[in-house]
Amino acid sequence: MSNTTRSEDRPRLRWQDSLWGIGVMALVVAVGVRLLMNGASAWPSALLGAVPAAAWIVYLVRRRRVRDAREVGTRPDDVPAMERQILEGAPAPRDPERRRAMAELVDSRQERLRRNRWWALPLLAVLFLGTAALGYATGSVGMGSLMLVLGVTLVGYLVWHQRRFDRRLSQMRGRLQG
Repeated sequence: MSNTTRSEDRPRLRWQDSLWGIGVMALVVAVGVRLLMNGASAWPSALLGAVPAAAWIVYLVRRRRVRDAREVGTRPDDVPAMERQILEGAPAPRDPERRRAMAELVDSRQERLRRNRWWALPLLAVLFLGTAALGYATGSVGMGSLMLVLGVTLVGYLVWHQRRFDRRLSQMRGRLQG
């Protein structure tokens, strides 16, 4: 990629996209969940248990970024900025190299989204409905109802989000071609 790339074509990395930001957010969430489950007095074990989980999440995110960057021919730090451009509906980049990389990222994301659509959402629905049915079968109507409401809400949100993301990818594809 050339060094003469315009600054508006290369958005800067936000703190939530940096690996440190992701690691800190994962650590805070994991510690919070463990403290809610085990009580506030269990903070040392919550912290010790959350550190490997946060490190694992950072490793997975980094590995995905490197793989995506290799597929589209850009740097790993550019991938989250390009995804944010797609989600925010930003105009297509002017630089031909960035346009090509963005087009390849859009194609990769749409292919992956459509490839996993047929099994991921039905599996989540079965998991939540099965847990709700198990709760009802064991006489725990409260837990069954909670899992049913959570399942319907989560699966509904995921369907909405998936359609929205697919629509944004198609819009970016149109802006890149036009």
